[in-house]
Amino acid sequence: MYAIVSIAGQQFKVEKGKKVFVHKLPGKVGDEVSFDKVLLISNDEKVNVGAPYLSDAVVFAQIVSQLRGDKVLVFKKKRRKGYQKLNGHRQYFTEILIEDIAEAGAPGKTDKKKVAEPTAPAEVAAAPVKAAKAEKAAIPKTVPKKAAPMAGSEEKPKKAPAKKAAETTAKKTAAKKPAAKSEGKSKK
Repeated sequence: MYAIVSIAGQQFKVEKGKKVFVHKLPGKVGDEVSFDKVLLISNDEKVNVGAPYLSDAVVFAQIVSQLRGDKVLVFKKKRRKGYQKLNGHRQYFTEILIEDIAEAGAPGKTDKKKVAEPTAPAEVAAAPVKAAKAEKAAIPKTVPKKAAPMAGSEEKPKKAPAKKAAETTAKKTAAKKPAAKSEGKSKK
């Protein structure tokens, strides 16, 4: 008996008692998980195919270990340009042991917790932002009032500094101009 099940966005062919490496799942070593996105179950000669999933089929598994895969090197080069780039990456994996495949659900194993599919990083990052925006919208906006002036103290209007600057520059230019020459005899 085998089943084809969707786990963390990938499809795997699983059999009872086999170990499978899947992308990292939340949980600790020894936790029991179940997957309900079963696409196909083959029991000897009988094959059940879902559209897209079988409604009552469940695959039960246990987390064996949380580990990382081998390093994958990505090397980029552009010839005759002096450009070389080397990057490395190690993917996180979860090793699971398939305990049981149930076609119509298992009455004794319904208490096991179900693993939710990991959400996309953009959705995870956007969730706190959306919550913060909702809280901000709920807060009423108030404008603080200016304090009233104290009795007996009157504020004098201040002159704009631009006008003072214009007046002082006009006085300076007038002082720099030479006085009008008196009409008289000129020296020859």
